[in-house]
Amino acid sequence: MQKSECHGGLQLRNRGAGNCDQRASSSAQMKQGRTPAQQGKSSSATGSPESARKLHPRPSDKLNPKTINPFGEQSRAPSAFAAIYSKGGIPCRLMHGSVKHTLQWECPPENLPFDPLLITLADGLRETKHPYTFVSKEGFRELLLVPGAPEKAVPLLPRLVPVLKAALVHLDDDVFARGLNALVQLSVVVGPSLNDHLKHLLTSLSKRLRDKKFKEPITSALQKLEQHGGSGSLFIIKSKIPTYCSICC
Repeated sequence: MQKSECHGGLQLRNRGAGNCDQRASSSAQMKQGRTPAQQGKSSSATGSPESARKLHPRPSDKLNPKTINPFGEQSRAPSAFAAIYSKGGIPCRLMHGSVKHTLQWECPPENLPFDPLLITLADGLRETKHPYTFVSKEGFRELLLVPGAPEKAVPLLPRLVPVLKAALVHLDDDVFARGLNALVQLSVVVGPSLNDHLKHLLTSLSKRLRDKKFKEPITSALQKLEQHGGSGSLFIIKSKIPTYCSICC
């Protein structure tokens, strides 16, 4: 009788130990956050062709509509300037040089109509990608250097100034700098004709004056605007930027 009871006790203790082992194994798996079935699924998913394709996308996936992210950068519509340039609407192309880049015009710039080319180039000043940044900046500058530029540019000022203003209010520092340089280049060409539109541009310059890195270039630009705009420009500048000191002082 005692042997039977001892034998039964041993079985109970063995079962209890087995249950403890099972609970310990289950607890370890829970700590790892996955059950054996989940681990099997994970290992099979990792080794699947679909998983490998996600980790190492093929070049052909870029052409597959199913793999394109509709919110990704590659699917965004190009800007107006980029679209025009890609279709050959800008009659010049970037020439890469060992020292610096240049523009190659399809025909002499003096033979090109300013409307709408000058406005399109000014709109391109807001671009932030190469080669559009260089083409718009250099194209705008070179077009204003051709003979007869004042007569061609002055009639476009009502449409050109709002486009330049868009570059001057842009949050990107490089875009603002290009817009500022373009404004000075325009003032050299059109002179006092810019005064009637100057007030629309000075507000953004006044705000940027608070930025220390732009204080000197903006002050220099204002001096050139006064220089080429004559005495009438000083009154307009002082009305928007009272702290401006005239070059005549």
